[in-house]
Amino acid sequence: MYFEEVFEPSSSKPRRKCSSSSDDEYNESCQITIDNSGNILKVLKDLFVEQNMCDIQLKVGNKQYGAHRFILCASSDVFQAMLMNPEWTEWHESHVELQELPICENVFYTFLEYFYTGKILITHTNVMPILALADKYLVKSLSRICLTYMCRHVPHAASHNQLSSWLQYSSVCGHSRVFETCQNYFKWNFESVANTSDFSNFDVEMFVKILQQSDIVVHNEMMLFNCVVRWLQLQRIRIEKNGAAESFKELVERTMKHIRFPMMTPRELAELLMSPIIKQNKEFFVDRMAISMKYHSGYTDQLEAYYSCKDTKLQFIPRLYTSDSCSAVLMIENFWSLQSYHTSTFVFSSHLSAAEHESHKISEWEVDLYPKGVYFKKCLLIVWQGTLEVPEEILPTVRLSLTCRDSPVSKMRVKVSVLIYGLQGGVEYLMEVKERVHYFTPQDKMLNIDDLIPFNELNTSAIFKDASDTPYLVGPNRDTLKLNIVIAPIK
Repeated sequence: MYFEEVFEPSSSKPRRKCSSSSDDEYNESCQITIDNSGNILKVLKDLFVEQNMCDIQLKVGNKQYGAHRFILCASSDVFQAMLMNPEWTEWHESHVELQELPICENVFYTFLEYFYTGKILITHTNVMPILALADKYLVKSLSRICLTYMCRHVPHAASHNQLSSWLQYSSVCGHSRVFETCQNYFKWNFESVANTSDFSNFDVEMFVKILQQSDIVVHNEMMLFNCVVRWLQLQRIRIEKNGAAESFKELVERTMKHIRFPMMTPRELAELLMSPIIKQNKEFFVDRMAISMKYHSGYTDQLEAYYSCKDTKLQFIPRLYTSDSCSAVLMIENFWSLQSYHTSTFVFSSHLSAAEHESHKISEWEVDLYPKGVYFKKCLLIVWQGTLEVPEEILPTVRLSLTCRDSPVSKMRVKVSVLIYGLQGGVEYLMEVKERVHYFTPQDKMLNIDDLIPFNELNTSAIFKDASDTPYLVGPNRDTLKLNIVIAPIK
């Protein structure tokens, strides 16, 4: 390797040029990457904190913030249009007043500081106003940060009475991923949400939309009815206080039309007759009660019109009921100590119909749960051509294998739902639902569901016994895998 002196045209001072026999050697020897980004960010932060060389003042509420036009324009598409476009009255102003909601005023300094540092502290209490500012001023990077945080912390938000506001905002602003995550949490943890003070804050449209869903997880339909009654009572207080245009009677009909009374037992239906809300709205409920009793008595020919009607056919479709007649809890304790390819077996029974006249139709099921992968030993398979050697196989998957222990006389179509529980902030919640529709026949009596839980996410943490790496373990010691399997017949 040698060095030669090279003169730049604009300077009489020589610089050294490095030469070598190979470009790779040249690159390795003569290129140095300098990372001074930390110092640059510190300079920018000092400009903001010390209010040096500010060329614009932003008034928000009763407070004023000094800023720099080039920083605002580089960070926000809205500020760029506002401060660089002559069509905006603010483009030549040195003092600009911004109109913000009170909750946004409280976080505006934090929002502005992000422009200069790229850092921000997000919590379940400030994420909504920060997201509102990021959306308003089109700070896309900050919007993505807030949305990712919200998707990961819905259970924490629900336990701190933030779920209704997150759900409503994401719906209005089109943040579909957050909306879906919040909606699923509400549906799958309906009873726990109903016991929060936030329950009354869900608006009518959103609440009715939830009630229409078939994947609401509740103990039974009677429990759902009681939760709706509680919500209605809370709304009645609001109606009487604010003088809302919609009458309480209309609200009762809008919500109760989505309660699936045929899914209640005759005994539960009889108990409902004593409910004050039904006594006060007899005309509305009498037909629904009559349809329910016909369903339980087996008058299917009289219900054909209801089965085929779009508005009423959902009445005869069960939701995800966790009562003993429809489901079974599958729990594997001491998960850390399980050996590779461990198998846990559970046996339970379920009713094949919600109708009373078919209460004798019960099927028995066997579940094999493989949380640590599936291992097939090498074996010999005898076929008509001779003996075939089948090599061993290892499947890195979390598998649930469901077998119908009875022998179906014909095709039996069922929906199998696996409810997967998790833990966040010390609170156990239903985090995911996996559903399969399957035909069980005398020739096909088994259903395998693979990748029930991401294998590496569940098992990598188990190797190091670090429960913080996976949300899929519950219990005081976070060493219990908890599932619930729900089987519902489909006609």
